[in-house]
Amino acid sequence: MDILEHNRAAWNNEVAKGNQWTIPVTRKEIDDAVRGDVKILLTPYKPVPKDWLGDLEGRKVLCLASGGGQQGPILVAAGAEVTVFDNSDRQLQRDEEAAAAYGLRIQTIQGNMQDLSAINDGVFDMIIHPVSNVFIDDVLPVWRECARVLIQDGVLLSGFTNPLVYMVDWEEADQSGVCRLKYSIPYADPTALPAQEVKKYLQEKIPFEYGHSLTDLIQGQIAAGFHITGFYEDKGELVLDTFTEVFIATKAVKIQ
Repeated sequence: MDILEHNRAAWNNEVAKGNQWTIPVTRKEIDDAVRGDVKILLTPYKPVPKDWLGDLEGRKVLCLASGGGQQGPILVAAGAEVTVFDNSDRQLQRDEEAAAAYGLRIQTIQGNMQDLSAINDGVFDMIIHPVSNVFIDDVLPVWRECARVLIQDGVLLSGFTNPLVYMVDWEEADQSGVCRLKYSIPYADPTALPAQEVKKYLQEKIPFEYGHSLTDLIQGQIAAGFHITGFYEDKGELVLDTFTEVFIATKAVKIQ
């Protein structure tokens, strides 16, 4: 089973279905960004703090696994030179459509976030990486590649899912509201789900997800040469959000 190819097709399917993360930004959001009011998301609801972004004028920004016509066009409108890298060609098309609609220039590259070999060393000032590494089996190569393509003192802004989400028996939780732990971390849909459920994912083009350890998500950045200088949590729309915020965002600076 080629998970990357399946998830590419699955996210193309999400575009066709109108998933909220595939809907390009509005004219108002673009106009706000032009005026300096820049609002982008790494997690479902809380905008990235303005001091995390700084002055975007002329900065080279990589939106990593960040297709959908959302972060990229806003950053271009704010003055950045933006490249969007994503596994889904239809998600990249959303960025191209938004750029054309609003008179913006944006570059797109299709590929696997674990392999940025299409990009030279030390190209970007900043990387925007919203919640998306749940769709790959190993996050450590992502951090190493991010460090490679950033300049010294370059900034990596990442959003990811607390692995607690992948420990819960969601079939029971959605019915009863009770969150019981069932799975261990690291978690992988293809091996954890019953065979019939895996077959359903394949037939209906549902993205497979993976739950990474906090060690890989946080210490993994540090080991790749980053100094984490910012952190916040955010809620989603799960039963678990009643008890704790289940999404995490970090700001990390390349120090080596």
